[in-house]
Amino acid sequence: MKRCRIIFSGSGGQGILTAARLLAEAAVLHEGLNAVQSQIYGPEARGGASRSDVIISDEDILFPKVTQPNVVVSLTQEAYNNFSSLIRPGGLLLTDRHFVKQEKRVDARQIELDMYTEVMAKIGRPIVCNVCMLGALIRLIPLVQPVSLVSVIENRVPPDLLAANKQALALGMTLANAFKKEQGIVSIQLW
Repeated sequence: MKRCRIIFSGSGGQGILTAARLLAEAAVLHEGLNAVQSQIYGPEARGGASRSDVIISDEDILFPKVTQPNVVVSLTQEAYNNFSSLIRPGGLLLTDRHFVKQEKRVDARQIELDMYTEVMAKIGRPIVCNVCMLGALIRLIPLVQPVSLVSVIENRVPPDLLAANKQALALGMTLANAFKKEQGIVSIQLW
């Protein structure tokens, strides 16, 4: 793997921080990797800017802040506008087509998926869009195995949301697989 630096960005209430924690925990607890997670958010509980950095590595991590991410996930237009320019050349920029209009202004592979629209159509609970995004992300680049994320979700998510979160994870993986098939992509390598 080497090292993957990720910025998750959006607004408060979208589960950005939760998604980052779930991924970092899956990497550490179930994949034997090193991971750090840090967060930045506005003073508003909901609706304010939200960012969480995750670094996953098979080596020691000496600095926990992400300055040139391999991956930027943006779930709002404001987050896209603020963070897309930080991405390393050749990185991956993942957005939700419902909330973000991408511009071809960065040297990165830009992928738009209909995560929110599909979650609402198939699950009907917007609260699980963050887990749908994680499912898409782990299918686009091999960060952790799905079973590792499922295990963390089972331990972190309230029982009444467990089935919806598992369904959202599977939906995200399906969306990413369909994108890869449509584009003729076998694997996306960032390093």
